[in-house]
Amino acid sequence: MNNSKYAFRVIPQDERNMNYWDMFATWFGANANNGTWFIGGVVAACGLIGGTTATLIAGVLAYIFLSMLGYVGYQTGATNTVLSRGSFGIRGSIIPSLINITLFLGWTAVNTFIAATSLAFIFHSLFKWPLFGHPGGNLGMIVGIGIMSVLHILSIVAGQRSVQLVERIGVVLVIIFVILETIVVFKNVSLTDLLHYRIPAAQKMPFGLGIDTIAAASLGWVTGAADFTRFTRKKHVAISAPFWGALLGLMSFTLIGICTTISVAMTSGSYDPNNSDPSIIANKLGLGFIAMIVIVLTSMTANAVNIQAGASALNNVFHKVSFNKSLVIITIVSMLLTFVPLLNGSFLSSFTSFLDYTGMLLGPIIAIMCVDYFLLNRKNYTPQTLANPKGQLWYQGGYNVIAIVTLVLGVILYLVLKNMPVIKETVGATFISMIFSAIVYYGLSRGFGLEKNTK
Repeated sequence: MNNSKYAFRVIPQDERNMNYWDMFATWFGANANNGTWFIGGVVAACGLIGGTTATLIAGVLAYIFLSMLGYVGYQTGATNTVLSRGSFGIRGSIIPSLINITLFLGWTAVNTFIAATSLAFIFHSLFKWPLFGHPGGNLGMIVGIGIMSVLHILSIVAGQRSVQLVERIGVVLVIIFVILETIVVFKNVSLTDLLHYRIPAAQKMPFGLGIDTIAAASLGWVTGAADFTRFTRKKHVAISAPFWGALLGLMSFTLIGICTTISVAMTSGSYDPNNSDPSIIANKLGLGFIAMIVIVLTSMTANAVNIQAGASALNNVFHKVSFNKSLVIITIVSMLLTFVPLLNGSFLSSFTSFLDYTGMLLGPIIAIMCVDYFLLNRKNYTPQTLANPKGQLWYQGGYNVIAIVTLVLGVILYLVLKNMPVIKETVGATFISMIFSAIVYYGLSRGFGLEKNTK
């Protein structure tokens, strides 16, 4: 066994118990949730055709990377943040690890807030408590956030096994909910009505910005791919199940978000992006108590993935903190973050700022990691080398300067491109910054002789 302080636990074959359905359910459940519905409501500003097309393009491209890093997790038995040692250096992996921690904390908080909004509607029905946004409305939200945090701890208390159980049960309920939601929407408006609805010019979202919005959300899962695929024994499960599970979950719930937001706009006579909130939409469409409960359950299925991936990243930064303790820490800190929208008064603005942050950083990191494994450095992705402070992955004092410089350049390019009208209207900045980062990292690594044998 490697006694280095950077040693990590590789999942052995006899502990790899996730079959195709488990893996598919995990990634379908990760996307079939409140946050994805809300994103659908946001990109509804592109219109039904524009929003759906942007979702399909960005989703397919993002989940190709999910499959790629899923394959690496299957091959190595290591988590994503440990794998980032290969490209960023053993010490340098703290950079993507910290980004992962904030990312999954943020997504946990997003889903918890939306679920707490559903609970607030339930409290309003049962106890006549004021709704969020009205005087005294924070009470229901605070109680809801507390309840959801307890449920999240219970859902992950047994580690990977409990996550599997939550996903197996939750995904079935989610599929039923999607079907019922679709029926209700099309009782109110027809597909022709949705297709012909025109978003007010002042609120219309450019197509490229729609791609960036979906990409920011979808790439978030890529940084947790290996955390789950290391638990399967079969290559096709690691590659295929995450792709189709995540894509179908994304498409189904984004479409629900798009259709319901436009439906509410048509029936109310005004388009309001704040109506993207699933709880608000469910209430306006008269879906009632059961819908609110299912929204709570979808939060649990998604956050089971968020919390486990966040805990893996925390464990890579603080090696002495056990994985189970990391799970509890991530849950508690995310609960505290959930109160942020209560302080600034707008969930939508907090959410869009969060998406900007994730899109800016994740693209370059993922591009660097994929290039490093598949083109430059595959031979050194072993438990010994990934934990050896005297080996090739120590780079310069534990940091790969080329990877860090490439990340900075990729972020700068993203920030420049995202405000250019031609980019906002067409392809978006995310995937351009990824291509740029891949080329720069590969070129600099070859130029400075840092490439290793990939055989």
